[in-house]
Amino acid sequence: MSKYKLLWKYLKENNQPSYNLTFDEIKIILGFKLDHAFLTYKKETKDYGYKVDKISLKESRVIFSKLEE
Repeated sequence: MSKYKLLWKYLKENNQPSYNLTFDEIKIILGFKLDHAFLTYKKETKDYGYKVDKISLKESRVIFSKLEE
């Protein structure tokens, strides 16, 4: 099981067309801070119907969008 499963579940259950989440918001969802492993695990979002559009270290944000069906 991925350590990011709670985040993927959050995306899927809330079913928004896109998300613009701060690192702090993601920390609240996951219970821990994002780390470099996120770059490896971000491909898992496709299994939950989303993709990572952008990771902004400067703005401390991750932008996700729903995959088109």
